[in-house]
Amino acid sequence: MGIFSKKAAATETFDAPTSAVEDISGDYTLDTAHTRLGFSARHAMVTTVRGAFTQFEGTAHVDTANPANSTVSLTIDAASVDTGNKDRDGHLLSGDFFENDAHPKITFTSTSVSYDGETWEVTGDLTIKGVTHSVTIPFELTGSAKDPFGNTRVGFEGATTINRSDWGLNFNAALETGGVLVSEKIKLEFDVSAIKTA
Repeated sequence: MGIFSKKAAATETFDAPTSAVEDISGDYTLDTAHTRLGFSARHAMVTTVRGAFTQFEGTAHVDTANPANSTVSLTIDAASVDTGNKDRDGHLLSGDFFENDAHPKITFTSTSVSYDGETWEVTGDLTIKGVTHSVTIPFELTGSAKDPFGNTRVGFEGATTINRSDWGLNFNAALETGGVLVSEKIKLEFDVSAIKTA
């Protein structure tokens, strides 16, 4: 079973995926123009606020024969956070959250990769605000393609949930009606397009 319970509905929404290569093993670079590194949080316990980072770079080595040999590396510019509201983005870069002046980069470096024939699980060290914790992200391969420019590319979708206070992102305010202004749990969302380099 996939990581997304609405996979069937998603398949009906979009055109059918393609499979240009049987073996996706190789080295890849993230196509930043077609990759989304997103997140979402509950606000005032009544709605979901979504955002993304727009400046980042990443590489991956995929080994389908021996998935444990696969690696992933990602570096994000914290200042590129975009939630559609400049005041909120400015607050996220302050000491209440990312403390961007002292910690301009968010990084992820894999420590282990596994594959059960359907889902890739990437475990690695996520560093935010100078604090590092291990995070596991399940990914599904969404297809492979040869684009009009001769590139071989692969797509993955993944998501996981973290507790932001584990990384010192502690700002909050209590609500009179109970609950808090910003949820402790944050969902991380990855829509990845990667171009094969070797």
